[in-house]
Amino acid sequence: MVGPAIEALIREALPEADVIVTDLMGAGQHCGVRIVSRAFAGQSRIQQHRMIYAALGTKLIDTFDALVLQTAVPK
Repeated sequence: MVGPAIEALIREALPEADVIVTDLMGAGQHCGVRIVSRAFAGQSRIQQHRMIYAALGTKLIDTFDALVLQTAVPK
């Protein structure tokens, strides 16, 4: 259930974003997330990732061991 929760929190913060959550190990504790959003325009990669961590807050931090973020601006 971690994947849908991650997606919902990101979509709440960035409604226009294209979000894809992938369970990397099959147990829900290692997730990969690809987020494409116009909100990332002009932001450094660190700033983009901080935006995602701010969207997730502390709600899910204890529910997974690894979170791999891939952020991009639409072409």
